[in-house]
Amino acid sequence: MADEMVRRAQRFVNATYNNGATLGISKLDENGQTSWTVMHALTRALQYELGISALSNSFGPTTLGTIGEKYGKLDDTTIPSANLCRVIQAALYCKGYDGGEIDGTYNARVKASVAKLHQNMGVDGVYPGSALWPKTAKGLFNMDAYVTVGGGSDTIRSIQQWLNSKYILRKDYYVIPCDGHHSRDVAKSMLFAIQYELGMADGVANGVFGPGTQAGLKEHTLSTGASGVWVQLFSAAMVLNRRPASFASSFTSALASAVSDFQSFVKLPVTGKGDYSTWASLLVSYGDQNRKGAACDGVTQITAARAQTLKANGITYVGRYLTNPDPTPSGSTKEKAIQPGELKAIADNGLRCYPIYQTYGRGADDFSYPLGRAAAQAAINAALDHGFKAGTRIYFAVDFDALDDQVTNNVLPHFKGIQDAIADDGDRFKIGVYGPRNVCTRVGEAGHSSASFVSDMSSGFSGNFGYPLPADWAFDQIVTRTIGSGDGAINIDHNIASGRDTGQGSFDAPRSVKPDVRLMTLIEEMKTDVGKYMQSIGYPNDGGARTYQHWKCFDTVCVEHDELVTNLSNRHNMRKALIQATAYWEMRHVDPLDEAAELAVITTFNTTGKFLDQDPSTGIAQQRARTLIPAWNHALSKGYATGQPYRNPASDQDCYDIWKKARDNEEFALTSVCMIHRWDIDGKPGGDDNSPALRPPTLAYTDQEIYEVLRRYQGPAEPAFTDAKKRMPLYYILEKYHSISRNM
Repeated sequence: MADEMVRRAQRFVNATYNNGATLGISKLDENGQTSWTVMHALTRALQYELGISALSNSFGPTTLGTIGEKYGKLDDTTIPSANLCRVIQAALYCKGYDGGEIDGTYNARVKASVAKLHQNMGVDGVYPGSALWPKTAKGLFNMDAYVTVGGGSDTIRSIQQWLNSKYILRKDYYVIPCDGHHSRDVAKSMLFAIQYELGMADGVANGVFGPGTQAGLKEHTLSTGASGVWVQLFSAAMVLNRRPASFASSFTSALASAVSDFQSFVKLPVTGKGDYSTWASLLVSYGDQNRKGAACDGVTQITAARAQTLKANGITYVGRYLTNPDPTPSGSTKEKAIQPGELKAIADNGLRCYPIYQTYGRGADDFSYPLGRAAAQAAINAALDHGFKAGTRIYFAVDFDALDDQVTNNVLPHFKGIQDAIADDGDRFKIGVYGPRNVCTRVGEAGHSSASFVSDMSSGFSGNFGYPLPADWAFDQIVTRTIGSGDGAINIDHNIASGRDTGQGSFDAPRSVKPDVRLMTLIEEMKTDVGKYMQSIGYPNDGGARTYQHWKCFDTVCVEHDELVTNLSNRHNMRKALIQATAYWEMRHVDPLDEAAELAVITTFNTTGKFLDQDPSTGIAQQRARTLIPAWNHALSKGYATGQPYRNPASDQDCYDIWKKARDNEEFALTSVCMIHRWDIDGKPGGDDNSPALRPPTLAYTDQEIYEVLRRYQGPAEPAFTDAKKRMPLYYILEKYHSISRNM
């Protein structure tokens, strides 16, 4: 909602500091809404008025030092210019306080607002009066709130104010939000507070849970009857972890009971005391890394010797990857995916396995509804290939520091896609999520997963720092270590197990890699699944404004020409789904404009003998002459194909002949899909893509290789990259049914 006083602040900035090239202040939208863009502009304006030459969006040491060294504090007796006062007034308005009309006067209204700001920060006892001090000025020029917002907790706000009041005069402690929400800044301030109470000097205390902090906490075990600042810090940590405790200075029996419940929840020895391991679990995501857990995960094959090492170290549950996204694995990733015979070795040695699925998963762009559907179907296929039984929970990885808006916009739609695909498969498998605490919590609360595998070892992730352990956690990843020796040596991520998921201890026989065969069964089910997916991404079964309906595209590509596609698959060692996904997708996209463009090509050539320079795509697989000719010429030169003449891409007749054949002859168009894929796989020699060659066609292409083949067919620029991610689920749905046929 727009605020008229914020709009006035924006107008002031635009009118006064409009030389963006010099000051780095872009023209603000005068929309009456506070944002980081507005606060950064005001920070630069403040620095300019303070006489700082190198302006920055950051209110850092230079800005702090300038205020402190030049003026000590900012008030009506020290502010050197009216514009500096106006900047402060504008910032007050943007933080929700009365700025006193932005008139350049540090008037009574400004003084009252500064005093209120300090009170809300909890530092009014340290900074009485109405002057703005360097650290509180820093707190004014950011987006932190100092009142409870968004359903924040009054108890957490009182902790935030207490921390500010007690430690604000320490050199490296700065004002933290007092908004009633736990956060990264609050979590770090707790570590600073503990370090200060341990006696660490300024410059030594650093807000990091290091050896000195750990050693100090081991000397501060708390129990019923204890009192003082250490109990305040401990009870604060309990509250910040959303445990049913009060912020207090006395360790009561009620607090001891809450501690026992917390210890039971995180699988610590239940003592009811504030011991080191409990402190650690409250303060950092990985907790006490000397704990011994019953689970692990890793990228190394579990052999019989390594299985014995794991058992000797108390480990029962082993997380292993269903696939390896690296097409040419080597070194530490060579054994990332489950290896032949590995699940048998796990079962024979009394261990149990929980599967993990990860392909891309290292950035927000790798998460979307279509990619979620692709991930689910790929994971289902891989799980069945390895022999995992129905009822197994697959953990889908989110292996990056997803910010909260990325969780909303990318991760949650991705897991909705996973959930829908798993449901369409008959819910044979359960869904788990691997990732930071916030990701796991939000995916679970959205109903998209039933258990969390928490990447707590990544303690610096914003999605871990300041978030409690998810209620549905099954595995808690805390440390990497190497155990065993000789043939039994193995590097693992050591995990705590909650008992929520016990993995699988027996497996079906793995499915061997087999060539594709003719479709034998479930054709209508395959058609339904493909149609449901296409509808989910905006392609109605009736075709909408496009030329062909779903059934026509499916029957043409997957039924009528199944024998041809099967033969092409076998001849070129290429999955049928790779050919069919491309052709079906292209046929679904034919529209009246494409047909009009085709008619123009035919009319022009028949009247002038010239082939249109536009070279519009044609036929069921939407192919261009200047793609078909180099692809076929390459295939002929490599011996991939025979029986076709070499053609000259500069010849109007040759271009028209091959273009017309792709338009009129569906078998030729489908065969050309295969030839174009072969050309793309070899790096498109003579083409304009400049993509490196892939491995020769194999029935065991990785997700990344499948994506690349699909992407290259469409071209080297958008929308090819986006569309290839949408084609991936289509590929895996088709492959699901082909795998059923070839394994019958």
